[in-house]
Amino acid sequence: MNGVELHEVGDFAIYLCYRLVSWFLGHLPLTVVFYAGELLGLCGYFFAAPYRRLAESNLRIAYPDWNTREVRGCAKMHFRRLIANLLCALAISEKPWTKLKSHIDLSEFEAIKGRYNEAKRVIWAANHIGNWELMVFGPKMLEDCGTRTRLNAVIYQPLRNRFVDQHLRKTRERNGLQQIERKQGLVRSPGILKEGGTLAVLIDQHAGDKGIWTPFFGRLASTTPLPAVLAKATGAEILTVSMMTDGPARWRFRFGPIISQTDAPVAEITDRINQALEDLINLNPSDWFWVHQRWKTPSPKFLLRSYKRGIHCSVRTNRPFQILVRSTNWLGDSVMSVPPIRYIKRGRPDGRITVIAPAKLADFWRNVPDVDEVIAIEQSDSIWQVAEKIRDRFDVSLIFPNSVRSALESWLAGIPRRVGFRAALRKWMLNQIVREQRTPQPLTHQSQRYLSIAQAIGADISAQLTPPMQRRSEAGVIGICPGAEYGPAKRWPFFDEAAKKIANCGFRQVLVFGTAKDQGLGKQITEAIGAQATDLTGRTSMLDLIKHLGRCSLLLTNDTGTMHLAAFLGVPTISIFGSTEPRLTGPSGNSQLVLRKHVQCSPCFLRTCPLDLRCMKAVTVAEVIGAVQLACDKAPL
Repeated sequence: MNGVELHEVGDFAIYLCYRLVSWFLGHLPLTVVFYAGELLGLCGYFFAAPYRRLAESNLRIAYPDWNTREVRGCAKMHFRRLIANLLCALAISEKPWTKLKSHIDLSEFEAIKGRYNEAKRVIWAANHIGNWELMVFGPKMLEDCGTRTRLNAVIYQPLRNRFVDQHLRKTRERNGLQQIERKQGLVRSPGILKEGGTLAVLIDQHAGDKGIWTPFFGRLASTTPLPAVLAKATGAEILTVSMMTDGPARWRFRFGPIISQTDAPVAEITDRINQALEDLINLNPSDWFWVHQRWKTPSPKFLLRSYKRGIHCSVRTNRPFQILVRSTNWLGDSVMSVPPIRYIKRGRPDGRITVIAPAKLADFWRNVPDVDEVIAIEQSDSIWQVAEKIRDRFDVSLIFPNSVRSALESWLAGIPRRVGFRAALRKWMLNQIVREQRTPQPLTHQSQRYLSIAQAIGADISAQLTPPMQRRSEAGVIGICPGAEYGPAKRWPFFDEAAKKIANCGFRQVLVFGTAKDQGLGKQITEAIGAQATDLTGRTSMLDLIKHLGRCSLLLTNDTGTMHLAAFLGVPTISIFGSTEPRLTGPSGNSQLVLRKHVQCSPCFLRTCPLDLRCMKAVTVAEVIGAVQLACDKAPL
């Protein structure tokens, strides 16, 4: 037997089991079936751990004010009710309506029967509350209630097992319910509605990229627009209905307000349907189907701007989509990763971006537009402590560094989606890997690598960004940054000599920047210049560095994080490169000049030069002073 035949045999065996169980349950009292289902559901709560976690996670999204005891209590009751209703659904497939109607309370429908009869055509927004399979008796229920119209058809998704699917279709058709496959919904449904019929459409499942992203319990969820589209096309009115559990083997037909066809757009009508569904769920939270991914994070592009049906944010969109960005550990790399973060923010209107970064960079990130929160990592923090800081808070984690530790932090924190580049020993910690070009490519700037992460998740990186920060430059102020945290191979050795001549270029003040390690260099430069110089090496916090850099009309620097920060602030720079490659890590912007001399061993990317620092020494003092004077001529002091 080939694979297809084996599959058919397996499906038929499942079908036989399904019919046998249905027959057996159909011969038992419904109350007995219900209680047996509750017992099985209680066992399922304890043993089906993945589904238990999913249900509890969904409940926390819908009811953020609930404590752990309330969440677990509702989830436990949900499992009991769910299995009880599923077993009862199997049992009722073998029973006629005359034996079932005593289990269903239709009294609430009497209150709207008159209004219902006035409607020329009606769409039932059906859902997975309680025993939804009882909806197959919709035609009988409306007939018993004496309504003018009856439920004519339902749009459904065929089951994979064709034998079970065929049986269910026959059962439903026997009760007067026409079946319309989902893919034919837009073609066949308008005709039924225009003839004055009633149509049922399931509205509470994740609709993927075919849905409109509308609020559901305050958080955007992909929702089918089909009821709203049909209502707009046919003038039908929409009624959100449910068959809510009202006790052991007892169900009550409940409904939301009738949503009349108006001039409102499809997205707004869909939002109203979701609101009506929420109100029904709130009547009995444990009765809804919590064990499916209603707030599913799309893969790979979870930035929703790229989805064709769009987004509808209303006042009910009050539960943000939490995005964590693991920052790099270097200032320069962090600066280069700012544009991707800003593009990401524009990709989801409900997105809230938190950056977790080393404490030394925290104040930089706090000054970046579009970053909502910053979490600082102290030097003493262990991986476990970092993971605890971000546990149970975020929907996705974007991991910019290539280190194993950065990926391990998010994995230990249990963040559901973890995005980053493949790197040694950490592939298994990520569940969305951003692919890199493996074939030989022209050199691309490091910032493009970070942009590729944003692009991979759906960001539009072609949009124009506004300047990230406003600064107040002061005429006649130049900055000098003679150090380089990475190592001495990146340090030009003639800053003190050049400083004497820079003092004669018309600058009224020279600010010398650097870390505590650069204080020796700072002292040499300030002594060479005299009273015009202010030595800030080892004396600035991140906020001070941003403030003083912003004052400068020009910065002379090595390839450093300070160089990137100055470019980020819009400060023109003259940057001296030797052991590194400006096409990879050069400053961004139109007012940035790079001085570099190619030698045989450059770029080597070493921290310490094993030779004679020939690449840096090849850049002369005269060339540097000439570049400073040229910059001053372009932008007079």
